[in-house]
This record gives sequence, C-alpha cells and structure tokens, in this order.
Amino acid sequence: MACQYCQSGIWKQKLGRCTRCMKQLAVICAVLWPLWWWGYADTPRQVESIALLFAAGSASALLTLHLLMYLFRRNKKRP
Repeated sequence: MACQYCQSGIWKQKLGRCTRCMKQLAVICAVLWPLWWWGYADTPRQVESIALLFAAGSASALLTLHLLMYLFRRNKKRP
C-alpha cells in the first residue's frame, strides 16, 4: 500500500486516516449494493444472495467505521 498508515501493523491506527481505503470501500459499496438489489433482492434465501449481502454489509460497516473515526479524529485535533 502507498500510505504510511497502511504500512503500520496496528489496524486501529489505520481507521479514519487512510483515504485510499475509504475510496476503495466506497467503490465496493457502490458496486455491491446495486448488484445485490438488481440480481438477488427477490431471492434473499439463496446462498449467492446471502454471500453478496454479507460482503456489501461488511464493506458498508467498515466504511461507516472509517468515516466515524475520521470525524472523531478531525474534531479531536481542534482546540
């Protein structure tokens, strides 16, 4: 990875700092959610549907965590 935070070993230090990760997660979410909605929303009990739903949900949860930590660290720096 290119940024200095991605090269560190502690994942808590990466949250909210790596814009590259946040951009990748945003693209993943923008691809997976419409794909699930278009292809598998009518059959939510299929294995493919559940797997895609878990992947999209995990990416969304990680993106949300990144954004919350970004806002927390940004507001923490101000006096």
